[in-house]
Parts: sequence; structure tokens; C-alpha cells
Amino acid sequence: QVHLVESGGGLVQAGGSLRLSCAASGRTFSNGDMGWFRQAPGKEREFVAVINRISITNYADSVKGRFTISRDNAKNSVYLQMNSLKPEDTAVYYCAARGTGWSIRSTRYEYWGQGTQVTVAS
Repeated sequence: QVHLVESGGGLVQAGGSLRLSCAASGRTFSNGDMGWFRQAPGKEREFVAVINRISITNYADSVKGRFTISRDNAKNSVYLQMNSLKPEDTAVYYCAARGTGWSIRSTRYEYWGQGTQVTVAS
């Protein structure tokens, strides 16, 4: 069974930073994509960032310049460094992964984590 487990969420003041981690098990994703999504109360889940097998990245416009996605294939993990956090970044953040054959711009993923809460206080 494939499992993705996020960690690193919490409460932070506006302007602060958090680093989210996601560890995958049950399958290696070294040849696939790993990404992050988020969902705020009353809103649809939205794309945040993705990194492919050769570390090409794509970001939502709302987080460009503030968030950085990275991966460690040896650990089968993906990370999201979040800087200059804003109250509108408050959401449950989900890790996602998929195998080969996807466009980096596709927002469809095969596997999802349980989510970790990020709350940014004003």
C-alpha cells in the first residue's frame, strides 16, 4: 500500500516560515512527480507546487517567490519551504504523488496524504 504522510504544519505569525515534509512509502516516486495542494475552509482544493523527476518545478502564482518545493529521492520525500506567510495561506496542506507519463502542469495525482494544518495568524 502506498502512503504519504505530511508533517511540519502548525501555527505561525504572518511573515513567518514553516517547512512541510512528506514521506512516501510503498512505492518509489523517483521517476514521477510529487506536489503540494491546499484547501481552506469553504474553498476547493488548489494546486500549490510540483516537482518532477528531474527537479523541474511549477508554482501557483499566489506562492511564487515565497514557497520552494524540493525533493530527496533517497528518502522518497518532498518538502515545501514556506516563507513570508500570509493569513490567506491558512489551509490544510496535502502532499500528492504520481508515477510517470504526466504533464507537469496536470493537477491530477494518484496518491494523497492525510493533510497537515497550517494556520497563519494576523
